[in-house]
Amino acid sequence: MSDPTVAEATEAIYAALQADNAGLDEGIASLKAAMAREGVKEAVFDPARLAQNNRSGRKLMQAYFRQRGVKVAFEG
Repeated sequence: MSDPTVAEATEAIYAALQADNAGLDEGIASLKAAMAREGVKEAVFDPARLAQNNRSGRKLMQAYFRQRGVKVAFEG
């Protein structure tokens, strides 16, 4: 099985967020590895696809991902 791309890992994170964070830590680890392989410095997410699309929810997500070594930005 091939390693996931950043886009595939990002989709897996969206799915984990919709499933009450089931598998989120594994998704973050996959995203971090994919970012390292592709030379990407920050993960970009669409706020409209988040479970909590408000400032508090976005800041919480950024903090959680930052603790795991992934810088998060939001589109728009």
